[in-house]
Amino acid sequence: MEKLRPSDPARIGGHRLLGRLGAGGMGVVYLGRADTGALAAIKVILPEFAGDHDFRTRFRREVEAARRVNSPWAVPVTGAETEGEQPWLATAFVPGPALSEAVARCGPLPARSVRVLGRLLARALNAVHEAGLVHRDVKPGNVLLTVDGPRLIDFGIARAADATALTATDLVVGTPGFLSPEQAGGGSEAGPPSDVFSLGCLLAYAATGRPPFGSGAVDALLYRTVHDVPDLEGVEDPELHALLTELLAKNPMARPTAAELDTRMAEDVPHGSIDWLPEDVVALIADRSTGMLALPDIDPTTVPETPPQPGPGRRRVLLFAGAGVVVAAGGGLGLREWLRDDDEDATGSAAPGERAWVIGVQADLSGPQSAAGRAQERGVRLAVQRFNSRKDKPFALTVKALDDRGEAARAVQAAERFCRDRDVLAVVGPTGDRTTDAVLTTYDEAMLPVLTVSSLQLAYAARSKKPFFQAAPYDAALAAPIINRLLLRPDVERLGVLLDRAGGQSAYQSGYATNLLTGELTTGTTYPRVIPAGTQNLKPVVEDMLAHSSDAFYYAGDAVGAARTARALAATSFKGPRMAMHTAMGATFLEEAGEAAENWEFTAPFTDAEAPAAKEFAAAHRAAYRTGPAHWAAEAYDVAGLVIEAVTALARGTGGAGRPKRPARAALVKQIAASSYQGVSRTYTFDEDHRLKGADAYLYGVRDGRYVFLGDAPKTKA
Repeated sequence: MEKLRPSDPARIGGHRLLGRLGAGGMGVVYLGRADTGALAAIKVILPEFAGDHDFRTRFRREVEAARRVNSPWAVPVTGAETEGEQPWLATAFVPGPALSEAVARCGPLPARSVRVLGRLLARALNAVHEAGLVHRDVKPGNVLLTVDGPRLIDFGIARAADATALTATDLVVGTPGFLSPEQAGGGSEAGPPSDVFSLGCLLAYAATGRPPFGSGAVDALLYRTVHDVPDLEGVEDPELHALLTELLAKNPMARPTAAELDTRMAEDVPHGSIDWLPEDVVALIADRSTGMLALPDIDPTTVPETPPQPGPGRRRVLLFAGAGVVVAAGGGLGLREWLRDDDEDATGSAAPGERAWVIGVQADLSGPQSAAGRAQERGVRLAVQRFNSRKDKPFALTVKALDDRGEAARAVQAAERFCRDRDVLAVVGPTGDRTTDAVLTTYDEAMLPVLTVSSLQLAYAARSKKPFFQAAPYDAALAAPIINRLLLRPDVERLGVLLDRAGGQSAYQSGYATNLLTGELTTGTTYPRVIPAGTQNLKPVVEDMLAHSSDAFYYAGDAVGAARTARALAATSFKGPRMAMHTAMGATFLEEAGEAAENWEFTAPFTDAEAPAAKEFAAAHRAAYRTGPAHWAAEAYDVAGLVIEAVTALARGTGGAGRPKRPARAALVKQIAASSYQGVSRTYTFDEDHRLKGADAYLYGVRDGRYVFLGDAPKTKA
């Protein structure tokens, strides 16, 4: 939740405003508290749309339609003003995780939970249909789990049979993977049976943890929805399996109605009890609910004239609901999982009445790769501060950071939020391959430039990646400097390549490429071994590799496996060069390998603060954060600088009244693609697939029990 801005009202329609929940193309959503103490999500229409007669008519129809839905299992409208100068719509604020988050965190629900969920949501849909509406976006993100049962939310694209839906750039009519065949096939009329099909997809997701028609590219999803049999593997309850099959019938007439579902699902409804859900989901709901205690009471709102400016590295943390508040605004802005948000940079902000120029940072700031994520956020902030300190700057920049925790579902929500924010010019991130893979389609649809410095996979699932830039050498490209370091020496003829499946896809790509390219780049040979994930005793493997005349070792896997390999190798008489991939480089390797870690080396895509080219940056980092920069900070600093240079080049034209011209996202994608930028870590230029040209890498070694920067990795001569 953001703080209120000086231009925000203190009250709306009898509600004291507590903060901003978000903004979209047509309005702002606030969290408010009524004089009765009840919380509400309040959507206020922007003035430019409030003055449009056709828009106001559609908004009025939508409010009227949402008010017709009367069900304890649907979030109700609590107030609205459609005729005044500032139209607004309020709905009950519901603290609780979305079904999507609950399944992602806690796993699939047991059969009884799915049946209870289905029966109550069928009742909600029946109320929607009896009101003459079709919801059109029934999906796990639009179902909240609360202490007394689920709630169906977000009637922003709900539609009456004789009315036009309120549309905006933020809204899509349905969500691929949960659409009915008639929606996926391009049919414009989706009736109540379409909602029933979507409910079947939702319940299948709840029962299995995955959508019944898979995931991936949108066109493939739509094709499978129309033509393929749903994947219900894992639904072992025969009655539930049969019912889901019926709900997912291709023919709309073959599906039961929502009213029929209520009678066919014999499971008792909770009646205020929460024992129908697993204990870990109950704990998640309790965590969200207790967060409400931190909200202020109904004292008068105070909005500071000048927002406080946090120093470098300070972060605002949500006072409620941790990582999973979901709110509903009946006017169409259903805001899902709320993420850490810090969009007020200490050295730059928009002038009153002007739009901000924002660089986004999507990163893992509190999950397994948080060290890299925080380093990248700091690098971007330093680049922006450096730009804002210029006296001749044509505009001021702001940084907005969202924490995805390294989780795919949160990553998608962060990407959607960035894409909806018209002020965001480009995004640096995400931190890891899994989250990058999850968000590419979202950024592609919005044509929002996204540049990653630490996602190093060779290929990603998304078919179209026009605005995506991989601003670091992918793992397979690092094979060349690895081979050069290990084999271009007189005492090595054969490289033992140990590919450990525990390292995942990155280890596979690195090990495979190293094995494949050795013969092409050198006169040496390889002896490869692949070991299954979870293998504990590597001694027999190491001994076998030595028995086959391996003069040097390369380990592709994780830190734990690298430590086991180091200990196994130290128990032999081997004295040759040994190297592990950069993902194994960390405290875990040093701690678990002990003395056996000595003299191991790593080829990494990130530079070190002690490198001569990075010293000025390192000094600025120490001044700002009282510590030297961690790995990946310099790369993020460089990429932010690249974006700033591209934005500046496009802004040279005037946007009126002598102001710089704000670049369109698509134009910025083209400008970045054509850029050549000299950073502190490397030169950044991209090929036609928007991959970084070249495989500049850096060497590190373990010396006296600590990591030491050894300089640039050897390059392959043309």
